[in-house]
Amino acid sequence: MRFGFDLPETDDPQPTTPPPSTSTPKTELQRVRQSITPPPATSTPKTELQWVPLQNHPLFSSATSNSTSAAASKTPPNLLAWDAASRLYVWDSHDNCLHRISIRLGEPDPTSILAASPSKVLRADVLLSFEITKISINRNGSALLLAGLEGLSVMYLYGRPSAEENSIICRTVSIGSEIYFNRNNFIRILQFSWHPYSDTHLGILSSDSVFRIFDLSTSIEQPEQEYYLQPVESGSSRNAAAICPVDFSFGRDHLWDKFSVFVLFSDGSVYIICPVVPFGSVYKWESVLEMYNDAHTFGLKSANSKAVNNSNLAISWLEATFPELVRQAGDGGNLFAVKAQPFVLFNSSVSLQGPLRKVCQGAAEDSEFQRGVCEGRAVSILYNLAGKDTILVTAWCGGQLQLDALADEIQPVWKTGSAPRLCVDSSDQIVGAAMICESAPSDLSVLNLDQPESTSLWLGHPPPLLRLAIVDLALPNRDSSLIAMISDPLLPERIFCIHAGGIDSIVLHFLPFTSQASSREEPMRTPSVLSVLSTCQGESSSSSPAPLHGFLALSDSFGNSWIVGLTFSYECVVLQIETWNVLLSSVIDKERETVVSEELREMDAHTIISKELLSGPKAVLLPPSAPNLRSVAGDSIEGRSMLHQYFKLFHENYVEYAHKVYFELQHHAPHLKKIISNQHSRLHEAQQKLLEVDKKQEKIEDRINHAVQLHNSLEERLQNLRSLPGMHKKPLSKAERDFKFELDRFTGVELDALKSSIEALSARLKRHIHSPQANNTSNQQKQRSARKVHRTQDDEVSMLKSSLAKLSLLNNENSKKVKLVESALKNREISDS
Repeated sequence: MRFGFDLPETDDPQPTTPPPSTSTPKTELQRVRQSITPPPATSTPKTELQWVPLQNHPLFSSATSNSTSAAASKTPPNLLAWDAASRLYVWDSHDNCLHRISIRLGEPDPTSILAASPSKVLRADVLLSFEITKISINRNGSALLLAGLEGLSVMYLYGRPSAEENSIICRTVSIGSEIYFNRNNFIRILQFSWHPYSDTHLGILSSDSVFRIFDLSTSIEQPEQEYYLQPVESGSSRNAAAICPVDFSFGRDHLWDKFSVFVLFSDGSVYIICPVVPFGSVYKWESVLEMYNDAHTFGLKSANSKAVNNSNLAISWLEATFPELVRQAGDGGNLFAVKAQPFVLFNSSVSLQGPLRKVCQGAAEDSEFQRGVCEGRAVSILYNLAGKDTILVTAWCGGQLQLDALADEIQPVWKTGSAPRLCVDSSDQIVGAAMICESAPSDLSVLNLDQPESTSLWLGHPPPLLRLAIVDLALPNRDSSLIAMISDPLLPERIFCIHAGGIDSIVLHFLPFTSQASSREEPMRTPSVLSVLSTCQGESSSSSPAPLHGFLALSDSFGNSWIVGLTFSYECVVLQIETWNVLLSSVIDKERETVVSEELREMDAHTIISKELLSGPKAVLLPPSAPNLRSVAGDSIEGRSMLHQYFKLFHENYVEYAHKVYFELQHHAPHLKKIISNQHSRLHEAQQKLLEVDKKQEKIEDRINHAVQLHNSLEERLQNLRSLPGMHKKPLSKAERDFKFELDRFTGVELDALKSSIEALSARLKRHIHSPQANNTSNQQKQRSARKVHRTQDDEVSMLKSSLAKLSLLNNENSKKVKLVESALKNREISDS
């Protein structure tokens, strides 16, 4: 059955995943167990494994080329997957198989990644009729998606070993074949992604503007939830690009972001669907309780009736989806996680919030910057959570990246009067829902951050966007749609962009809510853009560069990060990425600039020698009517007056200049001494800081050595514990537990009753033997024949003997059961120890 608005009246329940087959129930149960249990040990012994650098693995050196046609795909191909632990998966397009490689991060060199050789080969149990262009692994590493232009399948990684080529056969099934790959329709998959809070739910966005969520544990053909996206209001006209979705992204663990889906359309507009929760997904109890208290605190106490109505709907939805909120009465107790129950509001449908508008910081904001200078159409979107900031990165086919941050929190919005279509089972439990998500009318164009009324809580307004930056990647092919983005697992402020020219790193140095300095106090710093890997062969190359066919961002618990890339020629590239000093360097540079500017201001305020003195004495200017000295006698009146005039000019220009220089030097001598003393004190402080750093470095090294020793001792203790006999014992099965319970009941009740019965019969036998029957018998009894008396005594003795024999047999059986119970208890004590 396909959800929609032409749903049939009846619905056949679907079996659980793995999907059904034509085998018998017993065989199907065995196949289900094989698909969810870890694989047994293969025939390859551990001694044959060799650990080599990942880039030198024989899997990559033996392959010559990759046959994946990336040009026909609308998204960048990715044939690498990582389970976030110790296994790397590589799809071999030439052999149509999956390679599983065990890796060690940062051992023994922190800059290297070691891989086990040979790798395990995983093959599908059915023939795949389409070419694989992208793989993706779920959260717990039990299933892998195989996606292509003409098919979408899931491979369960826990399969059965096969003698053929020493491979593992894994169960593989097709997803949504009747919806997406039917010959009668032209629906294609635009984007798919595993849900971050479920191991079995898969979100798919298709070209028919429908977002579907599949639960692979219940059905692979029937979607659990369907959301029909209608961004254009009824009666309005928009261009075709405004109604064509291209990509989506799930939110992460931040208030209502975890229940949100961000949808990107080809014109660059972003919409939000909230709340969207897969049935049975698991969330942190603290985060759910925080949203519940927030709705009570800010929503119900609002003076606006619309805000009160929206908060009431949110509270009702939370209480029905997470019943623990009502049962715990606001106190979580010992809860750590809660599971979402199937629930949908019966008279309301989720609204499509958007398009998200831009917010400015004043009237002087550049309008061109607000509109953006991006070229072409939007191709992909990335959701990134850095501290308290929700960052949305939009990639355009022209090679630009548009970085925005949400200036307000996301709130759930429903449209009343638009009832969804529900699918229920025989017990009235919701198993599926379908609804139309219409865009709510909004009169907000460009918001002003200086006005407090621009953002208000629980009024149903979509959160505005704060433009952080627009980055031009300067791609060689300006009309390329093969752009993908991933965030650094250790540094959320860094984003890796994968395109036809290689991999670029974008580091954000300013975030609105996470940064220490407010945007009103200092201007936003532009992000740093660095080239991590280049696939261009040179400017003279006529052919366009081939995109990477695989890319991953790996990290370990020690703060190390790597980039792993798979080239078109099936070569592996491993690059270590610096993490700890990326943001620290900018802070140091900023501090240096502050110190230098203070020194320059101080030097300007206290100039050592004035510019007037440095320019020298003024030149002596004679009057133009002065007579020639050679024609004037020295002892004449004119000669004496001329000599007096020359002495006066010399005194005014040179002697006074000398006095000024002397005075300046005498006046600035203390200032120079002060500057020199300040420099010496700063030098001494710097030396002291260096000594403290050296001491701390020694302490850190001692702590690291101590931690390594403690780690080694813990490993030794763990090995000793593993060698104990109790570690190899399996827990009791249900039948064994029932048998043990029965033995315990025998030990506590029936054994004591049998012992008391034996003691009572023994006492009665003793009394009967030693009783004086000859003295108490009557005369009539004496007259009886001795034969009859003897016969009666023999009968009683035989009955007593038979009773004693039965009791002895029962006692022997009970003693055996007691021994079994004692041995079971001893084994249980050994296993517990």
